[in-house]
Amino acid sequence: MQVTEETIYSPWSGTVEVVLTRKNNHVYEWEKLFLIKTNSGRMEEISIGISGYITSLRVGSGQKINSDTILATIQDDLLITGSD
Repeated sequence: MQVTEETIYSPWSGTVEVVLTRKNNHVYEWEKLFLIKTNSGRMEEISIGISGYITSLRVGSGQKINSDTILATIQDDLLITGSD
């Protein structure tokens, strides 16, 4: 069986306001994973287009981050989901 692990990066600089998942949680495509308060004061959501299991969390609430900070890794379950 093929195992694919993907890295989740932050596209913004700012502060992690809320971590909405935990290590070993199963997450679904486009499920909200993090809320980031950007340096400009906007609240941004981070979600990804794959489902699978969170294998590591690299940040916590209140942590300062920059663009390209690794937030987490996810093991893709390789299930095709979604609808038209």
